[in-house]
This record gives sequence, C-alpha cells and structure tokens, in this order.
Amino acid sequence: MKAMTAQQLLERIVLNPKVMAGKPVIRGTRLSVEYILNLLAHGATVAEILEEYEGLCAEDIQACILFASN
Repeated sequence: MKAMTAQQLLERIVLNPKVMAGKPVIRGTRLSVEYILNLLAHGATVAEILEEYEGLCAEDIQACILFASN
C-alpha cells in the first residue's frame, strides 16, 4: 500500500462547529484529535486504539499527530 501524502492525511481531520464544539475530529467520527493524542500520551499503543475504536485506521492516528505538529 502506498503511503499517504501529508495533504491526504490532513483531509482526514475536519472542523465543524456543530460537531464536538468545533474541535478538530477524525472525519466520520466524534473522536477529537485531542482525545487520540491524549491516549497516545498516556501510553496507549496504536494497536490498542485501533482495537478499541472500530472503524479507525492507522492513517487516522497518523493524521492526528501530523495535525498537531502543524
């Protein structure tokens, strides 16, 4: 599988004032970038997050990290 570009990853993050008070979230979910980063910061692995939240993929988590770094 070909790696996604930074732009493709960032398109996975959306901001909508009607969803989670406008916080950036993973497209199609109510999972905020902040929440995913908090899980990672507290020691959750990508595999654990993916197991807990069906429908997420590794690129979603990568997109959260990229979004936070910009």
